[in-house]
Amino acid sequence: MSVVELGRFMEDLAQASGKAILPFFRAQFALEDKARGGSPFDPVTEADRAAEVVLRAMIAKAFPGHGILGEEFGTEREDAECVWVLDPIDGTRAFIAGLPTWGTLIGLTRHGVPVRGLMHQPYLGEVFTGDGHSARLRGPAGERTLRTRRCTDLGQALLATTDPRLFAEGEEAERFRALEGQARLSRYGTDCYAYCMLAAGQIDLVVEAGLKPYDICALIPIIEGAGGRVTSWDGGSAAKGGRVIAAGDPRLHEAALKVLNP
Repeated sequence: MSVVELGRFMEDLAQASGKAILPFFRAQFALEDKARGGSPFDPVTEADRAAEVVLRAMIAKAFPGHGILGEEFGTEREDAECVWVLDPIDGTRAFIAGLPTWGTLIGLTRHGVPVRGLMHQPYLGEVFTGDGHSARLRGPAGERTLRTRRCTDLGQALLATTDPRLFAEGEEAERFRALEGQARLSRYGTDCYAYCMLAAGQIDLVVEAGLKPYDICALIPIIEGAGGRVTSWDGGSAAKGGRVIAAGDPRLHEAALKVLNP
C-alpha cells in the first residue's frame, strides 16, 4: 500500500468510526465505570466499544499481519513490525457531558515509533493528520497545513492539561503547579483536542501524566509534523505514555523541562 493509499485508508477508518460513534453523542446510552467505583472515575460507553470493533475489523481485513493496541479490547500481535494504536473516544468525560472536545485517535507505529497519526472529531467534521514531517487539518473551512507558533517565554505561554487532579500528589503535582504558575494562562478538560490546537498554533504547551500509549501515539506525528516537540518529562520518547509534555516551540519545551526537572 502506497503512502497515499495508507492516508486514504486512515481517512476511511475515521469516517467509519465516526458513523459508529455519532448516534450516541448527546443521546442516552449505557455507561460503565472501568474504575468500578474507585477514583478517578474512568468511564467507557457503548460508543467506545462500537467504534473500536469497526476499526479492528477494517484493519484486520486490510493488514492481517499488523498488530493492534486498542483501549477497549487490548492487544493483538504486539510484536508485529507495524502496530495500530487506537483510542475510539479520547475524552469520554467530555463525550458524556455533550462537549465536542473528544476525538478518535488512530495511530500507526513501526518498530515502536509513531509514524502516522490521525485525530477525527466527527461532530465538528474535523480531521487532523500528520506523519512527523508535515501535518494538515481538513474541516468545514477547508484544508490547511498545520504549524505550531513561536513562543519561547513561559510567561507568554498558554498551557493545557486534561485535569490537574490526575497528577499524583506530592512531587508530580508540585512540578506541574510550578510550571502552571509561570504560564500566562491555563485551560483544563480538552483531552486530545488540546494537542491538535497546539499543532494548529493556538496552544503552546500540553502537560499530562498517567497516559497510556493509545492516548498519545496518534498525536505525536501530528505535533512533530507541525513543528512541535513531544517527549516524556525526562526528555525521552513519549510513545509509551506516562508523563508527557508537548510544546509548539522546541525552545519552550526546553524551558518547561527545566521546571519539571529542577
